[in-house]
Amino acid sequence: MAWVEALLRGQRVFARGLDDGSFVVEGGRVEVRYRANDGKAYRATAGNLERAPEGRVLPDETCGVAEPAERKKEQEPTAAGASPTAAKGPRWVAYTDGACTGNPGPAGAGFVVIEPDGKIHEAYEYLGVGTNNIAELTAILRALQAIPADAPWAVVHTDSKYSIGVLSKGWKAKANQELVAQTKAVLGQRKVQLTYVPGHSGVPMNERADQLAREAVQTRRSKGLGM
Repeated sequence: MAWVEALLRGQRVFARGLDDGSFVVEGGRVEVRYRANDGKAYRATAGNLERAPEGRVLPDETCGVAEPAERKKEQEPTAAGASPTAAKGPRWVAYTDGACTGNPGPAGAGFVVIEPDGKIHEAYEYLGVGTNNIAELTAILRALQAIPADAPWAVVHTDSKYSIGVLSKGWKAKANQELVAQTKAVLGQRKVQLTYVPGHSGVPMNERADQLAREAVQTRRSKGLGM
């Protein structure tokens, strides 16, 4: 037995695994530790875990003896305008970000889409002259379009409170109305949980989405997901 450096919804954890880096799944869950020796053992849904970029496989003694911690109820995703329903089945995950040099100015969208089996796809799109809000919304739209409409559920992370507001909180869009409407239409076809993640806070996949968006601006080029 070993411990694998992993990401649980963007947070780095130690996950129970094997020497080959795979997770040990029991009853659909994996034992995780937020700290190596705090005496608390948690169990996370396997679909919520992904191996950290360049995640190491560490020996069994890395984490000390621990007692099971109280289990927290996982948040259930909802489709736009729908009432909450139980989340079942494999989960898709996406991280999105927009970049803009000047506002308006050269703009780009970056997005990372992770399949339920952990396969990661990265892409960026150069948008020409636009605003930061356009870039943020476009990144979310492109990630949503990459997620199958029949996916059981998905979580899309963004650091744009504006995007979450106009897409899921009833904020009135004074600008970008066509883009907002298009994104909401795609959002309504999927069972998706929009999740806010603070920008530049060390969340690896969010940082990667930011890098991709900036690459689009710097290179004036686009790169598809290749799915």
